[in-house]
Amino acid sequence: MTPGPRNLITDVPGLKVGNAHDPDLRSGVTVLSGTQPFVAGVHIMGGAPGTRETDALAPDRLVQEVDALVLSGGSAFGLDAASGVMEALRRDGRGFQVGASRVPIVPAAILFDLNNGGAKDWDQNPYGALGAEAFAAMTDDFALGSAGAGFGATAGSLRGGLGSASTILPSGHTVGALVAVNAMGRVTDGEGRFWAAPFEIGGEFGGLGPVPSHDPATDIAGPFAPRGNTTIAIVGTDAALIQAQVTRMATAAHAVLARAVVPSHTPVDGDLIFAAATGEKPLGEPVPETIALGHAAACCLSRAIARGVYLADRWTQTSHPSWQERWG
Repeated sequence: MTPGPRNLITDVPGLKVGNAHDPDLRSGVTVLSGTQPFVAGVHIMGGAPGTRETDALAPDRLVQEVDALVLSGGSAFGLDAASGVMEALRRDGRGFQVGASRVPIVPAAILFDLNNGGAKDWDQNPYGALGAEAFAAMTDDFALGSAGAGFGATAGSLRGGLGSASTILPSGHTVGALVAVNAMGRVTDGEGRFWAAPFEIGGEFGGLGPVPSHDPATDIAGPFAPRGNTTIAIVGTDAALIQAQVTRMATAAHAVLARAVVPSHTPVDGDLIFAAATGEKPLGEPVPETIALGHAAACCLSRAIARGVYLADRWTQTSHPSWQERWG
């Protein structure tokens, strides 16, 4: 597989991403939107999800396209980030026409970062303003690591982060992934080698090679600190997909999430993957090409998970060291 020019989900034409975070809050928001509404789906496999508007994404529902997707810290408080994005979209004249009003469709998912030591004693929920700020910051190039929804995240014993990756398929379709990694499980072995290493391209997260053979029992030996977690992600493509197909792409991506985070899909993780399709490139042979898109989305997500943790900043104000502090 060949990465796109940015190795970001914004290599998918028409998609843009914006980040906003508050260092004192130790939390943030990431927004993905398109130049036009886009087809979206979702698949949830974690035991503790926090979501908004995800029921509307089922293939048999009235809504077939959305205006933006939001990933946020803040646990349930973070769902209000979507309100800030909705207001910004409405001011831009975007949304589902209902009489004289427009209603932007903005599904959202949150991760739990309330126990990371930040200033959480606010009088007014800050996430609506962070959502609006992230929407205003949308661009083709955006920060990874300690940014946006990944700013206050943790991953096992390490600092988590925001990751992204992309690939261009032989069919000409582009696929990308965007993820906020806040997992209970680990993304590396004890020597800093990433479980996602078999999917790495060009040393994008250190080039340390795969984890050697080991006893799988050590993967769940602990110590784990289930304080509320969750890995939330978006996979996207420029392929012309219907909602059932894009939902299947989200489902396929979970397979490699489970290889990149060990253990994953636990009762204390709300692991969730949105999928987005801008529809700019038609499919040729639908069955083989949708299989290829799902596999590419999974591979991109695995790489994005590792990149998010690998690129997290050194920061002494947290009990979780970054990958760079331990092995960089």
